[in-house]
Amino acid sequence: MARAVKKNQVPAVRRPEVRLPELLPFEDGVLESEGDYDALEFRELDFAGQEGRGARFMDCGLYAVALDETRLGRARFMDCVLEGVRGVGTQLAEVSLRDVEIVDARLGGTQMHGSVLERVVVRGGKIDYLNLRKSKLVDVLFEGCVLVEPDFGDAGLTRVEFRDCVLKGADFSGTTMRDVDLRTVAELGIARGVERLRGAVISPTQMLDLAPVFAAAMGVRVEGM
Repeated sequence: MARAVKKNQVPAVRRPEVRLPELLPFEDGVLESEGDYDALEFRELDFAGQEGRGARFMDCGLYAVALDETRLGRARFMDCVLEGVRGVGTQLAEVSLRDVEIVDARLGGTQMHGSVLERVVVRGGKIDYLNLRKSKLVDVLFEGCVLVEPDFGDAGLTRVEFRDCVLKGADFSGTTMRDVDLRTVAELGIARGVERLRGAVISPTQMLDLAPVFAAAMGVRVEGM
């Protein structure tokens, strides 16, 4: 039976349960569009500029892989671990991530607009200018990571928690939130869309810190006598 949620309690994120089988090393060297990759280990490989659009990764581990300008639009990752991946300008538009752990990633300008993330953990690392516009996030945990100017414009967030992470210059314009937990964010900076926080939970201290932003969004001027 599902555990009952007490009144005013934020429902917990349902975490992925990734148990990788014994993996075989990936030896082809080149990704393929619409390729099928099952139970493979991708370790310290350079996929910069390669095309893997529509590829399917199931029960795979990607470790210290370079993804600069790699084109993986509409790819599907299921029951996968991505650890230490790095890259600038990685194209992941309309990608599907289900039961995925992303650990210590170093990414910049990653394009993930129109994507679907379900039961995903992003732990550690730093991601600059992450584009998640018009994406759907369900049961997603951002933990101990740094997100610089992430764009959640027009996205739908359901049971999403930002735990012990840094959120700088976030754009929540047009975002729809349900059971989004921001209470333990170490640094919370919202550039746009503060009025879209309905459905989110923040701490009293965060409320005080965000008071000027809320006032500006409401057109209220705060001045001393």
